[in-house]
Amino acid sequence: MAYTLSNLYSDIRGYTEVSDTVLSDPILATITKNTENQILRSIPTDQNAHYATSNLVVNNRYVTIPSDLRSINYVQLTDANGKQTFLEQRDPSFMAEYYSTPDSAAVSIPKYYGNWDEIYWVVAPSPDTSYKITLAYNKEPTSLVTDTNGTYLSNKYQDLILYGALANTYGYLKGPQDMLQYYQQQFQNALTTYATEQIGYRRRDEYEDGMIRQQLKSKSPSSYGVNN
Repeated sequence: MAYTLSNLYSDIRGYTEVSDTVLSDPILATITKNTENQILRSIPTDQNAHYATSNLVVNNRYVTIPSDLRSINYVQLTDANGKQTFLEQRDPSFMAEYYSTPDSAAVSIPKYYGNWDEIYWVVAPSPDTSYKITLAYNKEPTSLVTDTNGTYLSNKYQDLILYGALANTYGYLKGPQDMLQYYQQQFQNALTTYATEQIGYRRRDEYEDGMIRQQLKSKSPSSYGVNN
């Protein structure tokens, strides 16, 4: 069953046998959001993959970070002839040494990019023309708290969000410890299988990588007796 927000709240209260006088909607909203953030920070998923295009500003190394960006996957640049190249990621300290006069006249096509602060990321050298860029990044996913009819996570991975929410709920309720530990373990198990699919199966190709096989243990023929 895909989870709506109301269904999830109902199951949390049912599993814990605690009514809405203690587990009120605002408290469960916080627990749900915290659980989603735990999952988000643990595993990169296709749910969060996003792409944005813009143009660099001549002689300006700063590029504004999209408001929903969590992390950058890659930056692709397209020149006036349509040629596409990927910028290499570097630390700001490297780029400060590599290109120590960023406010001087632009010199070339950018080669590097890096995180700068919470508002900007930067390129080096500063661009000599308004190159088109494609930014591939992980975005802030939609929360079940705001999209109450269901999300990618609640529709496809109900066990993961339920067990995570129950572990956080028992933490909020301060016990019992055996139930807290049980649901923490169930959450970790669900997170492991979730990771296997998201960064395992979904990153493989049967033709290129071959079918997944499990290694079988078999005895050496020499270990068997010889019939006379």
